[in-house]
Amino acid sequence: MSGARVASQVAVVAAIVASLLCVPVAALVALFSYLFSLPLGSVATFGGAFNLPFGLVAWWSMCFAAALVYAVAAFPWKEKVLAWPRKN
Repeated sequence: MSGARVASQVAVVAAIVASLLCVPVAALVALFSYLFSLPLGSVATFGGAFNLPFGLVAWWSMCFAAALVYAVAAFPWKEKVLAWPRKN
């Protein structure tokens, strides 16, 4: 497989994992902000440094960076077969 194809597959897997992580991470951040009496809006916007949509994109980007490391390390990208076997 070519390097560009493997890189695109890694990026797609990382994007899927990051999107799936958003809800549990948001729940943990909400719990953390409640326990330490921090306003959730300031946590989501990094203390007002960003507006809400850019703050959420920044949170997703951090999840994407972690998922990218996971996708590179955990999956066997050098395998020749990454599909279901065909029936003869």
